[in-house]
Amino acid sequence: MVTTKLLTLVIVVRQQKILLGWKKRGFGANRWNGFGGKVQPGETIEEGAKRELWEESSLTVDNLEKVGRIKFEFVDETELLDVHIFFTDSCKGEPLESDEMLPQWFDLDKIPFDEMWVDDIIWFPLLLQKKLFKGYFKFKGHTTILEYTLQEVEELKELEMEESGF
Repeated sequence: MVTTKLLTLVIVVRQQKILLGWKKRGFGANRWNGFGGKVQPGETIEEGAKRELWEESSLTVDNLEKVGRIKFEFVDETELLDVHIFFTDSCKGEPLESDEMLPQWFDLDKIPFDEMWVDDIIWFPLLLQKKLFKGYFKFKGHTTILEYTLQEVEELKELEMEESGF
């Protein structure tokens, strides 16, 4: 039986720079990534995103803009990852290292895609243009994309995404 894990991802952009975190442990370790993780029982997806951003970077944010939703399937895994992707350019505080992440600013034209998840280079351009998108990626292991779909959408409707298989 396939189960779905609800996850968040927050991408922080400020003055032509993007904040990424070097993942020190756990799923996705030894890669640059945005900040996020599991949504806890009783919290909304946005509350989970804000909490994860705080836990991993010490940044707080009032407004998050939901820009995307991607479902990830891994061959031989029984869990689909349902990732809700947020954009913000209005964080408060200075990013600090946590047990899980080491934050670092990068120029937008120097994003280290070769040290990130291989799918990031495909959907990041939409995110950076603040376009709304939804997608699906099927991986073999953590480095090979077997198939994917990605489309720009007018709005992110939860039910529409379920019905279209996303």
